Amino acid sequence: MAAVVLMQVSCSLMLLSNVALTASTGPHLISHRAGPRSALRLSGGAQEACPAVDVTEVPTTPFDGQKPGTSGLRKKTVVFQQPHYLENFVQSIFDALPADELRGSTLVVSGDGRYHNRQAIQTICRMAAANGVSRVWVGRDGLLSTPAASAVIREREGGVAYGGILLTASHNPGGPENDFGIKYNAQNGGPALEEFTDAVYGLTGQIGAYRTCELPEIDLSTTGTSRFTVGGAAFSVEVIDPSEDYVALLRQVFDFDAIKALLSRPDMSFLMDGMGGRSEEHTSELQSPI
Repeated sequence: MAAVVLMQVSCSLMLLSNVALTASTGPHLISHRAGPRSALRLSGGAQEACPAVDVTEVPTTPFDGQKPGTSGLRKKTVVFQQPHYLENFVQSIFDALPADELRGSTLVVSGDGRYHNRQAIQTICRMAAANGVSRVWVGRDGLLSTPAASAVIREREGGVAYGGILLTASHNPGGPENDFGIKYNAQNGGPALEEFTDAVYGLTGQIGAYRTCELPEIDLSTTGTSRFTVGGAAFSVEVIDPSEDYVALLRQVFDFDAIKALLSRPDMSFLMDGMGGRSEEHTSELQSPI
């Protein structure tokens, strides 16, 4: 009887590096700088120009209970849809990072595709621009699985990304009546340490304003780059292939020729279970070398 190989593609692949997360001189600021890594590559797309826009500070007041764990902040979707709720938490993330490191940096912003994902990405891109970020990478249609986002942070252009904001509540069901989530991943591609999440939580209780700007809605459906001038500084959003960096990294980790030889045996069969996550984005890419 043919053997069946079941591949469960988890959304919680941990990619480790030798990065050190060290406290800076400020009470809340956590440095996320890491050393250089080998570059996997490459990519480009269409470019669009946009008139200059100004940075705006929006007054706000704290919300109770915005305490993240290592898996981020998870609440009902309707909670995140409250005016200023998402913005308060995102601004607290930015304020917990050293301004001199955040300024001019590249961030990854994407999610698992649950309800409210696209709207939240637009909000975060506007806030990133207003807080001095120079470039945001977004998976096409706003989608990146958690391990794929980690691979983009660690590997794309040699690992230049400063970190990433991921929109996911993991296995929790999504939808208007269910759950939404947000978390920050550091430059090693893994979840932020408790020292950082505690700093973010402390800032959520003190926030009095957040920074944003009036960017037009960004087309997330097509790969390419949209360029803007925000507060006198250059800012761009690049929509990237959601599988490119992840699959390239997997080809470094696994021997696809050996896997292909195994699956070519007449006594072997293969079943891939995406477990309802974003792994279907990678299926065709993974099948081609096998």
